[in-house]
Amino acid sequence: MKKWIGIISTLILMFLILHSTPHLAVRTSVFVMGYPAAALKSGIADDVFQKYVDTDDLSGSNEKVYTLTEPPVEEATQGQLRNYRVKKIGFLHFAEYYGEG
Repeated sequence: MKKWIGIISTLILMFLILHSTPHLAVRTSVFVMGYPAAALKSGIADDVFQKYVDTDDLSGSNEKVYTLTEPPVEEATQGQLRNYRVKKIGFLHFAEYYGEG
């Protein structure tokens, strides 16, 4: 029983840590999408362009767009997976692919 409590506690703690900042949320999303090398080595910057272009689409101050400096390339379409929208819910951040600017 103690073993299962330890495993579950560890998983919950890992989830909380991996979603504690916008950059970690983006890295986690890229890693889960199947691009671990890009998740670890790519830089992450605020996408100022998207902030002004998509003001209607981004719902207030709890969403922001980040861009990868060295994005992974999707094999099927050869497109770069560059932009990610990060939504803050409470103290956690969740990232999803946002498309090209």
